[in-house]
Amino acid sequence: MPLVYVSAPFAPPRSGCIVTGRRILLALALIAAGVLVGLPIARVFAPDAPSPAVGELVTPPPAAVEVDPIPFGPEEQEGSPTAPVEVPELRELNRMFTGVAERATQAVVYVEVDIGDADPYAYGAHTTAGSGVIVSPAGYVVTNAHVVEDARRVTVVLDDKREFAAEVVGRDPTTDLAVLRLLEAGVSGTVPLPVATLGDSDDLALGEWVIAVGSPFRLTGTVTQGIVSALGRSPRVIQNEVFIEDFIQTDAAINQGNSGGALVNLDGEVIGVVTAIATLSGISEGYGFAVPSNLVRRVTEDLVAYGEVRRGYVGIQVGEMTAADARERGMERIRGVLVSDVYSGGPGARAGLRAGDVLLEVNGVPVNATNRFQSRVALAQPNDRLALTIWRDGQMRELQTALVTSDDPGLQRWIAGGAPPAEPPASAPMPAPPDVPRAQATDYGVRFRDLTPEERRRFNVTAGAYVENVEPESAAYQDGLPPGTVVVEVEGEPVASAAEAQAILADLARSETPALLRVRRNDGITAFYDLLSPIAD
Repeated sequence: MPLVYVSAPFAPPRSGCIVTGRRILLALALIAAGVLVGLPIARVFAPDAPSPAVGELVTPPPAAVEVDPIPFGPEEQEGSPTAPVEVPELRELNRMFTGVAERATQAVVYVEVDIGDADPYAYGAHTTAGSGVIVSPAGYVVTNAHVVEDARRVTVVLDDKREFAAEVVGRDPTTDLAVLRLLEAGVSGTVPLPVATLGDSDDLALGEWVIAVGSPFRLTGTVTQGIVSALGRSPRVIQNEVFIEDFIQTDAAINQGNSGGALVNLDGEVIGVVTAIATLSGISEGYGFAVPSNLVRRVTEDLVAYGEVRRGYVGIQVGEMTAADARERGMERIRGVLVSDVYSGGPGARAGLRAGDVLLEVNGVPVNATNRFQSRVALAQPNDRLALTIWRDGQMRELQTALVTSDDPGLQRWIAGGAPPAEPPASAPMPAPPDVPRAQATDYGVRFRDLTPEERRRFNVTAGAYVENVEPESAAYQDGLPPGTVVVEVEGEPVASAAEAQAILADLARSETPALLRVRRNDGITAFYDLLSPIAD
């Protein structure tokens, strides 16, 4: 399902006198309604009857008859089945929602951004729109980095219609967050700015009620309601080489223009900043994502203080745990992340971390995915100490480490010359134990074997067929399929083993059908190989 940011492009107002098909249908419906109720309408709008001439005989109207008034609504008699049902809990819940919505809309702003040339008619000049959240009485506003990317001029409009020019204080594409500052001309007014309260996103529970506030399709102050659908999502939506995604997922309706708006709990606290949706249609389908408020707070503080985010590093590489990894280490269930490499001389190494350890918790918070680990580290400042819970040799251990900055000499030495050895070239695949199952796809000239646990970690896959050899001048050779890669799909069908890959290719060969392979290469890129050429995505 495509993942898209939800800032809104400029849409000029419609003009002219074109009658659309929808308007024609509406007109026909109105005409039909007029025919059906024509008599009453004619009666109401008929001219008054002429007054009688002087001396003309006038027949007096019949005597008026007194009629009891018709009551509107049912009689509220005790025990009557039509009497209103009082549910105090629902009325209290309704008041809670309306109160939260009223407070939240005051601190959520409409953000309009002019991009490109100063001349609005110049090529490439255009306007986009999004939302933002006022987080400081000094006029600081949090929004998305993609909302104000390449901004030439930023205008912020409050719920009470006050309009301010704003400057971009800083952007952090890694988390897709940015901070604006309302210029002094607006901030120094007599009316104080409404400020949102940032809540603790670590306290969020699955299924908790939330509301989203923003300006979808430039409809300012729009409120939608939903629940927390999931926590810790990483849908790979941030369009940056390095990214930190630990999103809150919600089914509250989110559309273009909601970017940078607020996700609010029933205590009226902002617990997330809306960033993106997953959609096939381009509009909300119930899959929205927001940056958790604790990460928002951390990034905002650095952008205000330094204009950039200063991050700390543990000096380790981690990967996802598999069932095989857990079994090998005597763990009852899959937990944590696997430490695949430790930088020599870094804080992780000094704390005693080793490659092969399973990192279970950071500061007491479980980290069962690599993005959860990254986000917990991202919450800390350089030189902060982290408490790490690890699994090693069949038992849990506690370690302490301090974070270093990216310019730490030890980390720099690792980056310059202490990195792990490069992946083997495609023409020299890694040898496997002799007992690993193998299969030969003779018609395409490919020899597969099953993946080892180390290869699953290295290629970041849970299943697939390792390409051990490609015969010269074979179909696979002509197509450019390199040895030392992993086939994960053939013609859209997942491949779990060497035997499965061979069986699927054999069926295709019998029907003389070209084979489209989805492959993970040893450089981390996913590519498609067909009979013409490899196409990387």
